[in-house]
Amino acid sequence: MLASIFSKPVPTFLLISLSAACSSNSTSSSDGGNQSDGGNPSAGGNPSNGGNPSNGGSPSNGGSPTDGGTPSAGVSPSDAGNPSDSGNSTLSVNLGMAANYAILAKSGISTVPTSAITGNLGISPAAATYITGFPLTADSANVFATSSQVTGKVYAADYAAPTPSNLTTAVSDMQLAFTDAAGRAPEVTELGAGNIGGKTIAPGVYKWGTGLQIPTDVTLSGNATGVWIFQVAQDLTMSNATKIVLSGGALPKNIFWQVTGLVDLGTGAHCEGVVLTKTSVALKTGASINGRLLAQTAVTLDSSTVVAPDP
Repeated sequence: MLASIFSKPVPTFLLISLSAACSSNSTSSSDGGNQSDGGNPSAGGNPSNGGNPSNGGSPSNGGSPTDGGTPSAGVSPSDAGNPSDSGNSTLSVNLGMAANYAILAKSGISTVPTSAITGNLGISPAAATYITGFPLTADSANVFATSSQVTGKVYAADYAAPTPSNLTTAVSDMQLAFTDAAGRAPEVTELGAGNIGGKTIAPGVYKWGTGLQIPTDVTLSGNATGVWIFQVAQDLTMSNATKIVLSGGALPKNIFWQVTGLVDLGTGAHCEGVVLTKTSVALKTGASINGRLLAQTAVTLDSSTVVAPDP
């Protein structure tokens, strides 16, 4: 019977009804399967949402080179690791037991009275008789002597123990300090062609293959941790009435004049720092120094002033 029914033409109204019914029961493209819904790139899977590079995974967020990992943050070379920030990198010269003396010499210390020395004097291997111009008064144990020109004590190799042993160590340390200062790698060579008069000099290691002349005032400008090492292959000569001037907090204990030849401070000249010489030091009339005179031969003074720096 069904075959007989569908073998006849289907009325138009019935076809329309069947089409509407099928449409209402099937899954609409406007629902879950529609591109405009969950599967639509504009929904959760849309690159403009969580997976979008402009969100959490974006280089502009936490992982961005402009944040914690960037060189512009704490690890920048412009910070504490920069030599220009942390200060001069030159290390001080270790004087060892030689730092116990304002003047230390091996063969002689002499003065034309009266000089004024603040700090200890020491001589070795020479005996006390090679300290001249200083009236000396030995202490009761003969370990040291005193002098009206010395605010401190005077030691000589022929005094009682432990003075001879202490002086031997101090002289050895003086020589080691000279070698240390001489061996530092120079940062500047032949500054001023051996004439630094009138210059302002920053901390560092300076070397001359000749003598060094200071005919006019020189300023050493740096902070309290700045270190200056001056390596002079021949003589160091300061002209009359010239001065070494410190600025910016520079300290005499951090200034080292390592001189292979002799050191000559002219009349009324004033120096700052530790003199380490392989030969002798001569201070002319009225010359002065805030520092130490450490000579591998002799020191001669003429109404001069020597003030040992604070340690």
